[in-house]
Amino acid sequence: MSQRLQSLDVFRGLTIATMILVNNPGPSFSVYAPLLHAHWHGWTPTDMVFPFFLWISGVAMTLSFARRRTEGSDKTRLLLHTARRAGLIFLIGFLFNLVPKFDFAHVRIPGVLQRIAVCYFFATLIYLYTSRRGQILAILALFGVYTATMLYLPYPGAGSDPWSIDSNAARYIDGLLLKDHMWATSKVWDPEGILSTLPAIATVLCGILAANYLVSGALLTIAGLLLGTVLPINKSLWTPSFVLLMAGLASLIFGALHWWIDEKGNRRGWSFFQIYGGNAIVSFVLSGVLGRILALTSIDGMPSSKWILTNVFLPIASPANASLLYAISNVLVIFSVVYWLYRKKIHIRL
Repeated sequence: MSQRLQSLDVFRGLTIATMILVNNPGPSFSVYAPLLHAHWHGWTPTDMVFPFFLWISGVAMTLSFARRRTEGSDKTRLLLHTARRAGLIFLIGFLFNLVPKFDFAHVRIPGVLQRIAVCYFFATLIYLYTSRRGQILAILALFGVYTATMLYLPYPGAGSDPWSIDSNAARYIDGLLLKDHMWATSKVWDPEGILSTLPAIATVLCGILAANYLVSGALLTIAGLLLGTVLPINKSLWTPSFVLLMAGLASLIFGALHWWIDEKGNRRGWSFFQIYGGNAIVSFVLSGVLGRILALTSIDGMPSSKWILTNVFLPIASPANASLLYAISNVLVIFSVVYWLYRKKIHIRL
């Protein structure tokens, strides 16, 4: 397998473009259901985006480290590189949460980039200092500690359902350790919280362990669905059943892309996603910046995002389609920037 897979850049780009699409529906109360997260248990296509990022980072890690080892890097150097990269990613995510209020007393500490950084670092530790068997055991251990904590941790107000949105161990731990520093939408628990980061690390390890993508993907998908009959599939809690199902679906989709693009040589027609995949971190940050600019600035006395939705898209489409067009416009605006970077041969990967 080559050290640079076009299919991996395409898959990464497809994932980042989808993330921008689902994260920017505009100030609309009418959004197509597949473009929304599941309210609690269950999953939608939107719930696939974040775990796909983590899974991709696991696959990319094995390719990157293989190249660096041929260039003479030892484990210590690789670990220092990982620590630096993880620290930068975490810092960017944290600083992004500070803008625009710079309220250190209430700033959200967790976040998407912060979770990517933490998972990347600890998965690297496991990868560098264990064998394949050890990595499998690490996944099982992460699942075991997480599940045992969710099922058996005693805490005030514990209910009969350990997976309830109103009362669960992950929510309790977040409230205990992240008080006043959680997701503003919930305020009492965080979807990128502390306990759920354990199985999220396992998502990266699943990417590291990926080999025969189509076969392993089918097996993991089935395993996730079967485990989901015992442990609910839940993105906010990042349950083990969710990890297995998402790793399986990522393996299947990437396996199909790898077969079609890299093995069969059908490399044309993927430029849009490949360009996106070449500057994923920039795309993510720019998407958040654009969203905040549109929310915080105003036109004719209303937020810019609402003005654009109301005056540009609602006159030509139904509310749901107007929201979709608004989201697509965000994807295209961000693409125009990363395309310029691509033409200038600028690739920011930290």
